[in-house]
Formats: sequence, C-alpha cells, structure tokens
Amino acid sequence: MRLVDSHCHLQAGRFDDDADAVIAAARRAGVERLLVPGWNIASSEQARELVERHAWIDAAAGIHPHDAEKVGEGAYARLEELAADPRIVAIGETGLDYDRLFSPAEAQLANLRRHLQLSLSTGKPLILHCRSAAGRRDAQDALLDELRRGGFGGPGLPAVFGSRPPGVLHSFSGPADYAGAALDLGFAISISGLAFRRGEAATAEVVPLVPADRLLVETDAPFLAPPGAPRRRNEPEWVRITAEWVADRRGDDSTVFGRRLIAAYDHLFAHGR
Repeated sequence: MRLVDSHCHLQAGRFDDDADAVIAAARRAGVERLLVPGWNIASSEQARELVERHAWIDAAAGIHPHDAEKVGEGAYARLEELAADPRIVAIGETGLDYDRLFSPAEAQLANLRRHLQLSLSTGKPLILHCRSAAGRRDAQDALLDELRRGGFGGPGLPAVFGSRPPGVLHSFSGPADYAGAALDLGFAISISGLAFRRGEAATAEVVPLVPADRLLVETDAPFLAPPGAPRRRNEPEWVRITAEWVADRRGDDSTVFGRRLIAAYDHLFAHGR
C-alpha cells in the first residue's frame, strides 16, 4: 500500500540519534509523503531544517495549545516569518486541549485565533489538535465555534484556498457529529493510533463518513503507537497499521486506498508532484 504520514514529530528529542535512519525506514515501508509539524518556534525551525536535508519531507509551523501561555509577541512575529517560507506548507500544530489544560483555556483560544488569521492571510491550511477530557466535548464545540467565527466555512473561503480543504483535524478524537460539522466546514480528517485507545470507539464510526479526498492517516510519532508497533517509540513506518485498519473499515481495496491517500495529501498541501 502507498502511504502517507501526515503528522510526525521527527524533530522530537527521541529521534535525536537516528532521525535519518527512521526516515529511511519509512521510505522502505512505502511512506511517500511525510509532514513534520512544529509545536513551538524552536521545533518549527527544526522541522524546516529537516526539509532542507530531505527534500521529499514537508514542514509546518505553529504553536501547540500546551505552549499557548508561554509565547509572546516576539514568538508570533517569528511564526509569521516562518509561515511566509515556501518550505512551510501548513500552519500548526495548533488548536485546543481541554483535557490536560497545560495552558489556560483563554490563552489557548487567543493562540488559536492568531493561527486562524495566519492561515487565512497565507492561504496555508491549518493543522488542528483538539482534545476534551473523557466523556466531554467542550474543546470540540469551542473549536467549531472559533472556526465559524473566523470565517471558515464561509463564502469567502474559496478565494483563499480554492478547492482545497482549509485544514485538517489531526489525530481525530470526538463524536461523529463533530466530524460531520468539521466536514461541513470543508476540513479534512486524519486518523492516528489514537483510534485504537479506550474511549475512542467513535472514530470507527467516523472513518466511513469522510470523503476519500479529505481522509488522511498519521502516526503522531513518537506518540500513539498502534497495536503491533513497538510501544517504546512510534515511528512513521507504523502508519501502515492504521492505514490498513482505516481501509478495512471503509471496505476499500488497499491499492485504491493508497492511491487516494497520496492524492488527498497532495491536494491539501498544494503539491505539484
């Protein structure tokens, strides 16, 4: 099966000693597209450096909700500089995390709004993280509200993004109606190893609902290893496990599914490959 890993933190410390070997293993496993998002300014710059060493990899720049309280105007000015770089293909990872609340909700919302504005001004899609505490959906509802208020899903969006999705809900988590609302706003959805965890059963319901041209898979490495992958550290090559699970839930032929994955990735991130 042809594969993409649409979200992988190869610049994380757990890859310091062997990132190039991990990338080579991903290629041998069939991964043809790989995106490395930042979670703060330093990691966004490191993602761009990876692209300079490996031309087939893509990078994104953003500030994670966990870091929202830690950044000031200087960081946002630098983020705008990074976003203008053609090697940066997306804005994020950003979003809302009301599960762990490493930053207060208001700081997360303010951070998210800066990213929404940056996405609209650059025409580069968002990479959105969204988690609520177990049994809740407050982060998902707040994210949808902010997207609508920011103009996403509105009539002016095609002038910015054309026919492309304005972003992707990465490592999807939430109920089926949340997925439906995000799809109505034009967003893509990416499935990770989180789908196999307790409390995430709704993802199996969501997978068949997503249009093929807006469906991606990812590892979120080094986190969220799927069943059958080494627990010590997730790696891009193990995206195969999640991709096979998604294809099976959709009843898709693996060859067709892999071809559609490549096409969906290239369309979202505006590749002319």
